[in-house]
Amino acid sequence: MKSENKMSNFFGGAWSEMKKITWPTRKETLKYTLTVIGICVVVAAFLGLFDILYLYLMEKFVIF
Repeated sequence: MKSENKMSNFFGGAWSEMKKITWPTRKETLKYTLTVIGICVVVAAFLGLFDILYLYLMEKFVIF
């Protein structure tokens, strides 16, 4: 009986906290998702360019 009371208190508290959440709108979610994807593409391009530069320098000066 004691564990049932603890579980109901836990789930009751979790449910009341879920009601307090302000969920983003569909438009906000799309905006944030596209922002994250854009930043990932920019970082990948930046790292790719440095990789190409590093490879060029290694071939030019280290590997004969």
